[in-house]
Amino acid sequence: MRKLHQVAMACAISAIMLSGTALAQNAAPKKEETGKDIAFNRTKGNCLACHGMPTVPDAESTGLYGPPLIAMSARFPDKAKLRAQIWDATAFNPASSMIPFGKHGVLTEEEIDKVTDFVYGL
Repeated sequence: MRKLHQVAMACAISAIMLSGTALAQNAAPKKEETGKDIAFNRTKGNCLACHGMPTVPDAESTGLYGPPLIAMSARFPDKAKLRAQIWDATAFNPASSMIPFGKHGVLTEEEIDKVTDFVYGL
């Protein structure tokens, strides 16, 4: 009886492992996040919590606390300064309430680059 139990357990474990492998192979590849995805994501950039984005039609429930994100290339002719602002706004204004996304590790370097590109295009 013990041998039968061991064989049954081995079969069950094998079936679970094989089904997990099949699911992983059949799963769609993960879509790469865009700057917009990150900016709109409430667990990442969450720019909409504070900033309005009047030029983005699907930006719903935008905030009114921060300045609206419009004409950003005119406001920040040097894209590197915009990136630095997203990285740590307190470096330029110690009283800023904007989260220092890079300094505190909220976003990775790559994510900050993507958000910068997205916002710069607004």
